[in-house]
Amino acid sequence: MADKRASGGNRLLSGLIGFAAAFGARKILIFAWKAITGREPPEHPEDPQVALGEALTWGILLGVGVQIARMLALRAATKRVGGPADGSE
Repeated sequence: MADKRASGGNRLLSGLIGFAAAFGARKILIFAWKAITGREPPEHPEDPQVALGEALTWGILLGVGVQIARMLALRAATKRVGGPADGSE
């Protein structure tokens, strides 16, 4: 029974770490986009008024950036704790 609680705690911790990493990465990417392009990133890339190249670039950049941040944060947390962050042992 204690193993199941620890597993649930690990999943909760992993979720919180992943959320924080994704939130931070998104803020950094928005800041970088503004600095490089001088414009806000597209709020709705599916809008036909947004250029296809800009929509694709923002979507790819955001997806890859957030996923890399989450992966690195979870790996760092797992290394620090000394076990799998997803609860699978």
